[in-house]
Amino acid sequence: MYLNQRILAVIPARGGSRGIPDKNVVVLAGRPLLAHTIDTALAVGEFDRIVVSTNDPKIAAVAEACGVSVVRRPDDLATADAPTEWAVLHALDSILEAGDPPFDYVAVLEPTTPFRTVATIQGAIRSIVRKGARSLLTVSEIRESMGRIENGIFRPLQKPRRRQDREPLYVECGAIYLCRVDHLRQTRSLVTEDWLAFVVDSKEAVDINEPLDLIYAEAVAEQRQARKVNP
Repeated sequence: MYLNQRILAVIPARGGSRGIPDKNVVVLAGRPLLAHTIDTALAVGEFDRIVVSTNDPKIAAVAEACGVSVVRRPDDLATADAPTEWAVLHALDSILEAGDPPFDYVAVLEPTTPFRTVATIQGAIRSIVRKGARSLLTVSEIRESMGRIENGIFRPLQKPRRRQDREPLYVECGAIYLCRVDHLRQTRSLVTEDWLAFVVDSKEAVDINEPLDLIYAEAVAEQRQARKVNP
């Protein structure tokens, strides 16, 4: 709880991934991928409850071994085309039906983004609650030369050629989504016209979907561990 607001964390982890088989339980830095997100969530004192939403028995077993509850998601809410919001709403309804008091906010923590920190989650929670925003997403900075192609011609969005001279742009990342429950129920969407942004660094924004992403994530994990040993 934060400022008398009850906060639920939902970790959506369906089975049946294509890019990496059993992606959510693949081993990263010696532990199942899902476990990294669970470990971080458990260290966030502002969460009143943490659940994993899944249709997969292997994922459920990892979640329970890590010490969190599982909401069994129906298969029709666990297809590649099913929006994440459907799984979150199903989790909210299931918890209410089980007798839990209502929640004010829900946090969505994708397990494929394993490097978010406790401090980042806490900062995002404080930001959305204090500002009274309806929804928040994490973004990361990019300074690549981006543009459009018009009639085969590249038209850059910014004129400066040197990276350091460009204005930073921002890209959505799946580290954290936070939303008021009433907004999610009314709209069935995490999106708002005034979507509050919370900036995270590029390492926290690492998103694992393909085998190459996993190789990069292993390198990031090794680097983070080395810094802990030799700060």
